[in-house]
Amino acid sequence: MSHETVYSIASGKGGVGKTTTTVNLGTALAQAGKRVAIVDVDLGMANLAGFVSLSPDSTTLHDVLAGNAAVEDATYRLAENIVAVPSGIGLDEYAETSPEGLREVVSDLRAAYDYVLLDVGAGISHETVLPLGLADAVLLVSTPEPAAVQDTQKTIELTARAGGDIAGLVLTRTHPGSDISHEDLAGRLDVPLLASVPEDDAARESVYAGTPLVAYEPNGPAAAAYRRLAADLAGIELESPDDGEEEAAESDGSSTDDESDDAHADDETEDTDADPDADPDTVSSAITEAESND
Repeated sequence: MSHETVYSIASGKGGVGKTTTTVNLGTALAQAGKRVAIVDVDLGMANLAGFVSLSPDSTTLHDVLAGNAAVEDATYRLAENIVAVPSGIGLDEYAETSPEGLREVVSDLRAAYDYVLLDVGAGISHETVLPLGLADAVLLVSTPEPAAVQDTQKTIELTARAGGDIAGLVLTRTHPGSDISHEDLAGRLDVPLLASVPEDDAARESVYAGTPLVAYEPNGPAAAAYRRLAADLAGIELESPDDGEEEAAESDGSSTDDESDDAHADDETEDTDADPDADPDTVSSAITEAESND
């Protein structure tokens, strides 16, 4: 496994697929058996709250950073092996937060999970620059569009000022037949190209279905790109969806009483406030709202 376990997922502008990348990378790692925490560190314009259908009095990262709660209280189960720590959406709560508290939050989560993915807000402010230096490395997310690439250069400069390191570039919504060289784009930014995620109609469908793309259409080209990214970052080989289907076909589908008891025990020991009746194989349907704002 890579020594890098905390990643900031950042972009120079909104709308390039940053949250989509965070969710699908995290889900792919979770499917591989890694314990993953996704943290919405966009304190002013949070959108991960929709993932867990928070009630008005739910505990969020805002409460943690205001010193009123522990990070465990703001941790919600999304699916097997993956949890989310959402920020609040109220301006009053936001005003009481101290971004410096993110250092302790990241430290606590690093100790509890295999991977921690920080969904960083766009723009230039203390709260958006701070996570760039707290992570082991920064994943830059951009489309091939010139304006997006130009804004990515600004994120690289901000990361350097924050004392952070760049892992590389993830290009989203790419077109295989384009005459734009993705390697050349990464070369202009002087960073490695980690993944090219092709435009995929299933991506929008997955948003409306409320399910991460890697679970909604696992055999699609975009899902495959996210799985390869997860495998490269973790230094592992991920089982293809076809392999899983073949194994399922060979199995009678039954489980032993011990396996059932173990699964039940895992559910009981999960220290989150998530709905215990939630489907463990899909994220809350409220993902639609969150990803539509990405």
